[in-house]
Amino acid sequence: MSERDDKLAALKATAVKQLNECGVSNIDHDQLDGYVNSLKSMVDNKDATLVSSQDESELETVRRNFVEKKLGVTDKDKAMAAIHAVADKMSGIRMKSRPAFYYLVAHELG
Repeated sequence: MSERDDKLAALKATAVKQLNECGVSNIDHDQLDGYVNSLKSMVDNKDATLVSSQDESELETVRRNFVEKKLGVTDKDKAMAAIHAVADKMSGIRMKSRPAFYYLVAHELG
């Protein structure tokens, strides 16, 4: 395994742990792997693998780049409601894993 593969595996392990902490026990690993693999080029940048839920500009970036572009949800209010619901759900986790955050947002939006 390469160093990048090791970092991606650690990123996934963190995401699984955080999802479990949020009450998700039946994880769709193919879906989660997609979110982890989307960070391949950024895995060396710790900030890029985390979501700062206290930063409204960061949440807007999640809405624009993930919810709108990847999930196809263009209703801004619906998207932001889902993002804020996930931020609340993960509020006890200080360093929120981006793959776990994306996974929960996708499930929040159904």
